[in-house]
Amino acid sequence: MMKKAGLLVVGVIAAVVLLSNLGSLVGMIISLGILYVAAKKFLQTDSTSGKVIWGIIGFIALSTAVANMPAILGLVAIYILYVIYKKWNEQDKEEADDPFTNFEKQWDELKRS
Repeated sequence: MMKKAGLLVVGVIAAVVLLSNLGSLVGMIISLGILYVAAKKFLQTDSTSGKVIWGIIGFIALSTAVANMPAILGLVAIYILYVIYKKWNEQDKEEADDPFTNFEKQWDELKRS
């Protein structure tokens, strides 16, 4: 029971961190997408003016991605929430698979009465 309470507290904190960094996370995803497209177009084009234009667009996208570095905290929060979700389900599975859990609970009830 205490493990679940601890997981719940850490999960709430991670969710708050994720929500507070959601804007920078979206900005970073968009800027990295633009950077990817700019890099692909830069490598595909043969003209010098095309390379300059795609290079400038790529530099602007890279600058925007670097400016959204707080999004890394959001990514860490997503990972922590994933780990907590796995641990939470793992505990439920262990309790359900243990054939002696119900016996031990009933034995403790018999001792108390």
